Parts: sequence; structure tokens; C-alpha cells
Amino acid sequence: MSRIRSVATAAHDRRAFLAATGAVSLSAGIGLALRPGTGEAAAGTAATTAQGRPVAVSRRAPAAPLAPYTRGTTLSTLATARPGSGYRRLGDGPAWPRVVRGDLAAPKDGRAARRTALAAFVQFTDLHLVDVQHPLRYEYLRAQTASAWRPQESLSVAGAVSLVERVNALRGAPATGSPLHFVMTTGDNTDNNARTELDWFLKVMSGGRITPNSGDPARYEGVQNSDLKLYWQPEAALRDADKQLGFPRIEGFLAAAIRELRSPGLDLPWYSTVGNHDSLPGGCYAPGDSFFAEFAVGGRKLMTLDESVGTALWKNVKKGGDPKGAGFKEMLRSQGRALRPVTPDEARAPFTPAEYLRAHLDPAHAGAGPVGHGYSQANLDAGTQYYTFRIADGLLGISLDTTDPGGHYEGSLGTAQLRWLERTLKAAGRDGDHVIVFSHHTSRTMRNLREDPAHPGERRHGGDEVLSLLGAHRPVLAWVNGHSHKNAVTPHSAPDGRSFWEVSTASHVDFPQLARVIEIADNHDGTISLFTTLIESAAPHDTNYEDLSQTGLAALYRELAFNAPGARTDLSGSPQDRNTELVLKKS
Repeated sequence: MSRIRSVATAAHDRRAFLAATGAVSLSAGIGLALRPGTGEAAAGTAATTAQGRPVAVSRRAPAAPLAPYTRGTTLSTLATARPGSGYRRLGDGPAWPRVVRGDLAAPKDGRAARRTALAAFVQFTDLHLVDVQHPLRYEYLRAQTASAWRPQESLSVAGAVSLVERVNALRGAPATGSPLHFVMTTGDNTDNNARTELDWFLKVMSGGRITPNSGDPARYEGVQNSDLKLYWQPEAALRDADKQLGFPRIEGFLAAAIRELRSPGLDLPWYSTVGNHDSLPGGCYAPGDSFFAEFAVGGRKLMTLDESVGTALWKNVKKGGDPKGAGFKEMLRSQGRALRPVTPDEARAPFTPAEYLRAHLDPAHAGAGPVGHGYSQANLDAGTQYYTFRIADGLLGISLDTTDPGGHYEGSLGTAQLRWLERTLKAAGRDGDHVIVFSHHTSRTMRNLREDPAHPGERRHGGDEVLSLLGAHRPVLAWVNGHSHKNAVTPHSAPDGRSFWEVSTASHVDFPQLARVIEIADNHDGTISLFTTLIESAAPHDTNYEDLSQTGLAALYRELAFNAPGARTDLSGSPQDRNTELVLKKS
């Protein structure tokens, strides 16, 4: 019978163990478990497994278990629009309460006094760190889709650094007080599959100095100083479309947006899951086309497009009718006279899956560990981007690659990965492990079954098949993902009583710009509770247009996102999708 093992004695208190050691990577695709060693390591020092492999060690010193708390989370307060119409300023607003969900198991009285914390971690998703001056961006489709260009995008790096600062400031896990174990990013860490963005992402997470600029090192070259009314021109007197809605004029905004800033890096070990924007040009076109690579590093950028041409182009992209980008390339070639000159930059080149792995494996980006952030040399040798890692004793993490190299922004799994997942789940059941599964795509957005050009003849499998596979194995507690940019918590159950929760979290580029703390606890009454608590960045809710410091820009990032024209207003989800206690039967 599968189980999560808990230790009650103070000498082996699990929370002390989690504070002292980070999560341990397992080999990708071959299921070789690397268990942590028995000795504890002092914070910030190196440790190894019995096999001599490194263990990620948190920079935080071990501390006594803390009581539940709310400060710094949406259980305390969250950014809320002040009364008014048009462009609205933000301030402190009412908290979101915790909702107990008994869809899969009845919560039993007295469980709070009985429970033992087993593990706690933070999920980042859809950071979308954007090189806003990149020539392959399709801002000119803004009239067709609000996601083509957002007024806040030039501040994405400052916003992500502030999110790192928030996690570093948390006292522990809000519901149980347990120390936090690690951070997992569930994809779309970058936006344009550009080397510039990958470098910024790794430095945001592991620490370093970042200059969120490309092209001309001395000035911004993009749509926000184009004098085009389609975009917010923050420093110009032009009455662009956004200023007509109340957007401010801010002197010095663009110089501040490309100025060097510093990330302290996470104090916790962190892991990485790949998304479609990390793998595909534009997040939707099959990779490897030399035209896209040459255009990305070149000196021409399209900033405006006839509305009828844009409407037809977006309609085709949305339905998946141009997975290789043939129509997109044809359109760019036809717009020669409309292309504007920009400074060429080789650093904007697309990165390959192998380059993505090598960058993660670079010790310069190790931060609080582990080296590779889940990925290993085995991934590089096999050409895979999925792996397992040890969360805690009795608890295994599985990171999937749901991107489809055949093109389009929805996902799927190839047969080889699906069979690997099945073998891994079976082994976890035999070993007495429970499982948390991570991916970028949600079950509902895995409908793209295009063939992977690198694996001709291999079938692709959608979300329904993955749900069926996960539901057939008792070890699965949760499937944690992103992609939809919306908070959603969905129960999944099978007729024989097997059940798990699917936890989807909002992005950090669109308002409400959230991340999620997830805790696992044994209630010692035949049930397990998963706690989910949403957090914002550390930036203040109110903004000052004269404060263009790193912190001031992060605050402005949130306010601009709230006011972005055409942005969806339902991304925070319902109360049942936010701060929750999700009860499961213990198997």
C-alpha cells in the first residue's frame, strides 16, 4: 500500500530535515532514485548523497517550526483597485480567505491538531521575461489579441525580481509553519525563446546583475518610442490609445526600464519545467527555421500592420493552421517597406533545447542549487526535458515536457515520455512514494497532437490520456501546472476511489501577477490536506510615478497590468481556486 512516511521524534523532525537540505535530483528518463544522505548539512555548505552526488542546500539556516501565519500572502491583503473609472490606481485590499474543499474526501474535525507537515514549496509560472525590443515579437497584433502586447511588459524583469524577494522574505509555509523546501517554475520562463531572456531568467532565479536591454546598449528601440498610437508612449506628449484611457506620461520611463538591476537570487533550491514560449519561436511555431533565427538577430522590426492582414494572421495562428509559421514568414517578407531599423544583436538568437539544458547545468547559475535545477547530463545525452526529483522522504516530484515541437501553443506528450511516466508511477507505487506532477500545460490545453518532426511516426497524447494515466495510480496527489494564466483548482477522481487535484496557477505577467505556496500535510485520520496560498511580489501596492527605482518599477509593473486594455478580468479565479485546503483520502 502506497503511503507517505512521517517521523514524529524531535531528533528526526521532518521540518528540520527540509530546512537543512534541498531536494535531490533523480536521473531524467531512467528512474534512478538518489536518496538524501542521513547527515544534515549546515546552511550554505555543500553536502553529498551516499553515491557522492551533490545535494541542493538552502541558504536559510535551520529554524524551529513556526506557527501558521498570513503576512506577505493574499490571506492578509492584496492589490485592489481604488474606486473610480478609467485608469485606476491600486492600494491595499481585502484578503482572500482559505476555502476548505471536500470534493474528494470529507474533512474531519480536529485534523489541525493532529496533522504533520510533510513538505512545502512555491510554484512560479508564466514569468514571461520579455525582450521587448526583439524583432520577432508580434506587438502589431494588439488589435486582435491583448496578449500580443501589454503596456507592462518592459518591466517583467523588475517584477520577477520582486517576486523572488517576496519568497525570500516569507517566514515559511503559511498554513503549517513548515520551512519552505524549494521553488518550481512551471514554464514560459521566457517569452520569445531568446538567449537574452534565458540569461535574464537564470539570473533572476539564481542571483546576479541583469540589464534587460538588447540592441543599442545606450537606448531603447521598440514600440514604446515609435510614435504609433497603437501603443502606450510613456515619455511622449502623443495622445496614444492608452493615454486616452488615462495612462500616465512618465519622464525617464524607458531609460529606467532598460537600466541594470540586481536579483538577490532565491534563498531556496529551485527547479525548472519547460513551456511552449521556452521552446518555440513566438510560443507557437515549430523551431529550427533559419528564417526565424536570422530575423531575430537582424536589424529590422515590424511595428504596425494593416488590420485586415492582422485579423487573418491571428485567426490562422489561433486555430493552429500555421504550425511551421509559413504564413507568418510570408507576411514579414511582404512588409519590407514597413519594417523599421533597429540595432542587430546576436544575443537575441533562439536557443535550442540542448542550449536550454546547458544553461541550466552551468554552475554559474546554480544559485541555492541544485546544479541543473532538475535537469542532468542524462537529459542532455538523451535529448529530453523531463525528470524526477526527491521532494521529501516518501514524496517524489515529476517534471514533464508538454511542449509539442510540431508547433502551436497547446501541448501533448510523445509516446516515449508517456511510457516513461507510466513506469515512474508504477515504481513510485512499489516504493511507497506519493507523487506531485509538474507541467506547463493544463489537462484542458493538451489537445495538440501534431507529430514531433524529430520523432516521425511517434504518437502524441493529449490531456485526457494523461488524466487517465495519473488517475490509475494511487501515488498521485496533485498535478501542478500553468499556461492558462488563470487560477483553477480541479478535482479528478476515478470510479475505484483513486483521486488527485489539478492545481493551475495564474501568470506573473498578467494581473493579478501571482505565485502559489503549496503544502502537503498528513492529518493522521486517513486523509491528506494540500494547502494552496497565493502570494504577490514584494512591491508595494501603491505606486509613485517619480519612483523609478527597481522597487518602484515592480510596483508599476503590477498597476500597468491591472489597467492593460483588453486584459481578462477573470484570471484570479473563484474563491475555490485561490487559497484552499484540498482534502484527499490517504492511500
